[in-house]
Amino acid sequence: MSAPTLTAAEIAGMIDHAILKPELTRDDVDAQLDTAARYGIFSVCVRPGDVAHAVARLAGSGVAVGTVIGFPHGTTSTAAKVAESRQALADGAAELDMVVNIGLLRSGLTDDVEADIRAVVEAAGEHVVKVILETAFLTDDEIVAGCEAAERAGAAFVKTSTGFAGGGATPEHVALMRRTVGPSVQVKASGGVRDLDTVLAFHAAGVTRFGTSGTATILDDAAARETGSDAAARVDTGSY
Repeated sequence: MSAPTLTAAEIAGMIDHAILKPELTRDDVDAQLDTAARYGIFSVCVRPGDVAHAVARLAGSGVAVGTVIGFPHGTTSTAAKVAESRQALADGAAELDMVVNIGLLRSGLTDDVEADIRAVVEAAGEHVVKVILETAFLTDDEIVAGCEAAERAGAAFVKTSTGFAGGGATPEHVALMRRTVGPSVQVKASGGVRDLDTVLAFHAAGVTRFGTSGTATILDDAAARETGSDAAARVDTGSY
């Protein structure tokens, strides 16, 4: 395979390492936090109850801690999402990945979807909010409507997927999202992002952040291609 168009360090700077499976033990979480620190990635995205612990364990590592809001279904009330956001920020979260109310979006109630997003954005203040659309459940028109609502509400990112809906990021959906939002809104791909070639293809399509638990595999491959050597031993952290 050809050398990557991004260095391993550049890719690491775009990875949100996902630590979100409900069955993970504290030891499991710690192992993955240590992986994130070892690879020097941008951030981890942990379960809300793990935020304070992750912030403490990663202190001094340069790895930010993010979390999820209304995860994974997006059906909690706006008030609950706001309360969850405030608690996460109080615990030290730097970024919030919120799930839209998917049923409202599919119902065409875009004003309600926008208001839900805006409330979280306002609660977050200067902190980054990424809006998860769950594209596997949406038509193209619904994806466009969701992206437009997120942009109007002041979100910093639109994001493809939770990784829990049976479908993840696709090149077609990523391209549609990138075309829909303006240059001030970034696109995050998640769900099925497990290898370097996928990262490179999505980045070429305009993605600037990746949600994955395949961090070690991706970055080992990137480093190996830079040096022309075989990839080092990899840590399989599961799919997301």
